[in-house]
Amino acid sequence: MVEQQQSKNSNQAWETRRRRAGIAAFVAGLAATLAFFAFGPGLPHVIDWGAILVAIAVGGLARWACQSWMTRAARKKPEHL
Repeated sequence: MVEQQQSKNSNQAWETRRRRAGIAAFVAGLAATLAFFAFGPGLPHVIDWGAILVAIAVGGLARWACQSWMTRAARKKPEHL
């Protein structure tokens, strides 16, 4: 019984860590893409709807990559700690 609770708490903590890392990756991807469009040399330095949509897509891709990397790394280890 105690082992099940510890395992459940460990899984919850790992899921929380995975979710927070995904959020951080999304924000970093979004910010980096917007910064590229805002300050990139040779670009018109205008953030339009296309740049916003691309930034959201890049943020989503970064989130997916981060979470899949964390899941793959956790499968290699016997526990999530």
